[in-house]
Amino acid sequence: MAQINSYFKSAIKNKASDIHLVAGEKPMIRIEGELKDLADSNLPEKELETAIFGILSAEQKVKFEEELELDMAYEVDGVRFRVNVHKQEGKIGLAARLIPKEIPTPDDLRFEAPLVEFPSLMDGLVLVVGPTGHGKSTTLASMIEEINKKRKTHIVTAEDPIEFLFEDKESLIEQREVGTDTKSFANALKHILRQDPNVILVGEMRDPETIATVLTAAETGHLVFSTLHASSAAEAIERIVDVFEGAKQKQILIQLSSVLRGVIAQQLVPSIKGGRVAAREILINTPAVANLVRENNIAQLKSAVQTGAKDGMITMENSLKQLEKDGLIDAETVKNRTGRQKKL
Repeated sequence: MAQINSYFKSAIKNKASDIHLVAGEKPMIRIEGELKDLADSNLPEKELETAIFGILSAEQKVKFEEELELDMAYEVDGVRFRVNVHKQEGKIGLAARLIPKEIPTPDDLRFEAPLVEFPSLMDGLVLVVGPTGHGKSTTLASMIEEINKKRKTHIVTAEDPIEFLFEDKESLIEQREVGTDTKSFANALKHILRQDPNVILVGEMRDPETIATVLTAAETGHLVFSTLHASSAAEAIERIVDVFEGAKQKQILIQLSSVLRGVIAQQLVPSIKGGRVAAREILINTPAVANLVRENNIAQLKSAVQTGAKDGMITMENSLKQLEKDGLIDAETVKNRTGRQKKL
């Protein structure tokens, strides 16, 4: 156990974002998007398994042995990690994400105007989408903390696991962890609606029951924040609809067109100043966008974003170009992320 903690301490010391411990492979950490070896030798399978099991509770061991997957939170030297324990090629593996102690501010994260305004909403659904490891949880935490600092509300979260720890300021915040405080996102949501919340954070919309309950919560006067794995705003809406079948899709499209407030599709790109910076596509649910969603014209949402600058919408390409203009990323990064060559 002392040895496995040394990897977590190395991640903290080196300001890494992630740790990867895989049996039969070298231990690695990710720094500014790049994987770095932590040792020259590979991790012995039995030793790694013993070390990982040493940081699990009895209940977590049982769950892992039953499901061969486990998400959990772990703390070393006052720093929290989001940990996933898994199997690959029959051998144990661990991936851990370092969670910063301080919740970044909107200025820290270079929030665009719509992101500054979303925490002031009274109801509806705000989605943050993007690949794994591209700052979705951090963006959401920053918006929730803005509500916490400015509004007297009851905020309830359902997370798997709990990542950022909030301290009550103006708001009353309850954080519920799937597997510890509740059985599932869907189960948590069903009961959260009976707990007099104003603002709800759902860690991820994974299944039809969770998605349906999120839409109902947003429809009944709650402000709901959640995430999805999708590369664009249009893809996020498509994925929500595709979870359902037949006639149910039409109902979901009608609900979504009514309750959606905005979709932020985010990716982190390497900055020439070191570290990574967020590029964001932003879709705002204007009457025109709501009509496209309601009529299932999802393919036209990209055009709506391109022509919606006056409403605060931003394309990913324009976001990247602005980062280049601001001296934060180089032209090569813009080209690689947009797939476009500069004219000679």
